[in-house]
Amino acid sequence: MSPKTIDLAVLDMAGTTVADDGLVVRAFEAAATAAGLPAEGPERDKARAYVLETMGQSKISVFRALLGDDRARTANEAFEAAYDALIDEVGVTPIPGAAEAISGLRADGVRVALTTGFSRATQDRLLAALDWADLADLTLAPSDAGRGRPYPDLVLTALLQLRVDAVDRVAVLGDTTSDIATGLAAGARIVAGTLTGAHDEEQLRAAGATHVVPSVTEFADLIRAERG
Repeated sequence: MSPKTIDLAVLDMAGTTVADDGLVVRAFEAAATAAGLPAEGPERDKARAYVLETMGQSKISVFRALLGDDRARTANEAFEAAYDALIDEVGVTPIPGAAEAISGLRADGVRVALTTGFSRATQDRLLAALDWADLADLTLAPSDAGRGRPYPDLVLTALLQLRVDAVDRVAVLGDTTSDIATGLAAGARIVAGTLTGAHDEEQLRAAGATHVVPSVTEFADLIRAERG
């Protein structure tokens, strides 16, 4: 087997395989209000900026950094409730070609893990809304792995659970600098950014992305080319 064979693709959800359409920011606004942040002013502006900067990270970790432990739980519960309500209100849609790209990779013998910075419950709501319960080989939230992004835990947990032989047989895709940091920390061979979500090409390359692709469809093509 070629040492360059990619055997595992670890894909982010919101912004990478699932269209975000501003739902995360809208849910954050509800969470910030519930936690007692002023509706306007420098404190709220600073919090909004931090949320955009840390897109992709574990939401409870983001709220702890912003608000401290006491208010973080309240904010996180409000965030999840708001996000779930938005799923019901406006629905969620996949990035065009995402399901086909994932199914195609699995048909080619590549195992696929879907990861998120959301809670397990919110991830399950997303999967159910998309009818994706059986789309991937594995789905992981931060609570399943130990720590969320930017730590390597999600990628390494996927590698261990799916019995992949080495980190250089792993490819990671995400739309945020946190996704890139996770893939690099895990030692993945390919750590790619996609332009369908929160951060732009300049930000993704500055974070160390090995590749930047228009969408998950081109990422699947990249893996096929790597596998020869």
